[in-house]
Amino acid sequence: MKHILVPIGSSENSKNTLQYAINFAKEINAKIFVFRAYKVVSRAGSIINMNEIIERETKLYIRTIISSVNTKNVDLKIISAKGSPSDSIKAIDKELGIDLIILGPKSNSIKDNVFLGNTSGSIIKQTEIPTLIVPESYIFKPISTILLAFKSGIINKDGVLNPLNSLVKTFTSKVDLLLVKTPEHTEKDSILNKDIDSIKNSLTTLSNKTTFQGVLEYLENNNPDMLCVFRRNRGFFKKLWEKNAILKSEFYCDIPLLILNGTK
Repeated sequence: MKHILVPIGSSENSKNTLQYAINFAKEINAKIFVFRAYKVVSRAGSIINMNEIIERETKLYIRTIISSVNTKNVDLKIISAKGSPSDSIKAIDKELGIDLIILGPKSNSIKDNVFLGNTSGSIIKQTEIPTLIVPESYIFKPISTILLAFKSGIINKDGVLNPLNSLVKTFTSKVDLLLVKTPEHTEKDSILNKDIDSIKNSLTTLSNKTTFQGVLEYLENNNPDMLCVFRRNRGFFKKLWEKNAILKSEFYCDIPLLILNGTK
C-alpha cells in the first residue's frame, strides 16, 4: 500500500483521523493524499466565480487541519475536487491509483446515535477501494491481532486480501477467522479460499441471523486490534444497500474496521 486517501469532513474528529492515517502511513512507508470535496455553485447573473472561492476555502480548510497534526515527515498532498465525494474519489483513483482509504465513521454527521454517516457510508457503498474506518478519538497502536469475519470462504477476485497481507507483513499480526453461518449458508461457503486459509491463526465458527450479529457475539469475549470484513452487497454491510447511514443501535465498532473489496 503506497497511496492512502484521507477524506476530510467537517466533523471535529477529522484531526484525529488524519493523525491516525499519518501514524499508519509512517509504519508502511506510504504517501497520503488529504482530500475534501466541495459542491458546485451556480448563481445566475453573478460576476463572481463562486467555485474558485469555494475551492480556495476548501484548500485552506485542509491546510488548517494538516497544521494541527504531527506530520512525522510523511509525504502529504492536498486534493480538492468539485462534486460528490464518491465520484471524486473514483476519479482520483483512476488518475493516481489509491490503495487504501482511511476515514472517520462520521465525516459530516453530528448525530450521536449514528455509527456510519451518510458521506462515509456512500463512499464505502459506491467505491471498491479498500477502506479503513477509524473510530472517533481512536489512537494509533501496532496491530497485533486482526479478526477477519465472513459468511463465505469463497473469493472470486484476485488481490482482495492484499491490504490484509500487507498489515500482517508490517506488524506480524495474527489473523483469527470468524465464519458466521447465516440461514442461507451452504456447504460450499464453509470451504476456505486457500489465501484465507494460509494466513489464519485460528478459526471460530458461529451460527447467527446475520454476520453483523455474529461479529458482535464474538467481540463480547474477544478483543482484537482490528476487525476486517468483505464489502459484499449481501454480506456484512448488507444494510448499506438499503441506506447509507448505519445507527449505533444497528452496529457499533470501537476498533478500526478494514473493509476489503467485494468478493462475489
